[in-house]
Amino acid sequence: MSMTRSGNAVITPGNRVADYTARFGRFLGDDVAPLEEELARQDVGSAWQPRLDEAGRMHPLVWEARREVQRRAGKAGLYAPHTSAEVGGGGFSRVEMHHVEEFVYRRAGLGLGLAGLAWTEGPNPAVEHCSPQARERYLAPLIAGEITAAFANTEPDVGSDVLAMSTHARPDGSDWILNGHKAWITNSHFADVLQVVAVTEPGAGTRSLSMFLVDADAPGVRRGADIPTMLGDGLTGELEFTDVRIPAENVVGEIGDGFGLAMMWINWRRLCRGGMCAGWGSWLLERSLRYARDRRSGGRPIGELQAVQHLLANMDADVYQARSTSLVAQAELDAMGPFAMPLHRDAPRLISLVKVINDEAFFRVADNAVQVRGATGLLQGSPEEKLFRVARNLRIPAGTVEIQRNAIARGLLRAHAEEPR
Repeated sequence: MSMTRSGNAVITPGNRVADYTARFGRFLGDDVAPLEEELARQDVGSAWQPRLDEAGRMHPLVWEARREVQRRAGKAGLYAPHTSAEVGGGGFSRVEMHHVEEFVYRRAGLGLGLAGLAWTEGPNPAVEHCSPQARERYLAPLIAGEITAAFANTEPDVGSDVLAMSTHARPDGSDWILNGHKAWITNSHFADVLQVVAVTEPGAGTRSLSMFLVDADAPGVRRGADIPTMLGDGLTGELEFTDVRIPAENVVGEIGDGFGLAMMWINWRRLCRGGMCAGWGSWLLERSLRYARDRRSGGRPIGELQAVQHLLANMDADVYQARSTSLVAQAELDAMGPFAMPLHRDAPRLISLVKVINDEAFFRVADNAVQVRGATGLLQGSPEEKLFRVARNLRIPAGTVEIQRNAIARGLLRAHAEEPR
């Protein structure tokens, strides 16, 4: 059993989540709270409702506040617990990460503290397959929160059908020359390194794609227009690549591994839904309970009205059921290896169950949170209105809920066909 030390205490897998959440709780008070107060004085919006610049991008002062949280979290050893211990991360399992993510999203709510736990802009399981040179240049700084990344997979006309992408790379000696156009890319405006998936062998099926690490300021890289989504955070945009030269050491894994690595990244995002939705769902439920106790109608709290009680009960049921699914499925996946290459044949169904159940349950929770508040729930910029938009958004990225059902059905049908008659 692996063990690490925190102060004078020996931290084992059995109690390291408790140690992490205690330290993160202190981090929110000691480091994040003063940064939030300073950001509020700047009059540039908040972490969850930022003012946008003239190009439609997140205001630079809001972005810098997030970056400062990430850097401080990196120095405190809080930023990347999900990254394997072999590359300098925390080595947490998916079940452990569920508890970490749930704690962070419940405690931080919509504040700057969310930036203290690496998300799509940080290190991920796929990038761990990079070369020793890239590990030093990109992965170590990502784990430390010193730089940020963007995953460039989707194209203007290609979403879930990744094998149809047109972005391509051709060999030139030991280097590769990249050309193409990516869209709907989170953190495209600010990323230091781009994790780009491109065609390297057309017609080779799942072996047709490869993954590259590209310096965002390399010659031929252009950050395109902002894409104004319903999230209103100014973080989504386009990327264009024109004859971008990529050294061989920036290939992630091997040439032809791109499909598997892209799915590894996407599956990681799908599994993170569990802790995030449980944390935010519980946060919304707590806010709704307080409101139901304090808001009065006809001389009594609205929480005494059966209609409101049913909304609260439905929220609790959705959070509880989705959370339970996430923990059970991720325990099974931890035994299989959630990010193994090749992936265990039963893993896609479990991963898709986590995503679709959480996506749809959290949407209902957010909808009911708005309903509990009546007209005030419709106020633009309120936490309930913001998370309602977030919840609606979640049902599309990292594979639509329809794609998840396809994967679930394929897994069921294959297992049924293999059963003895």
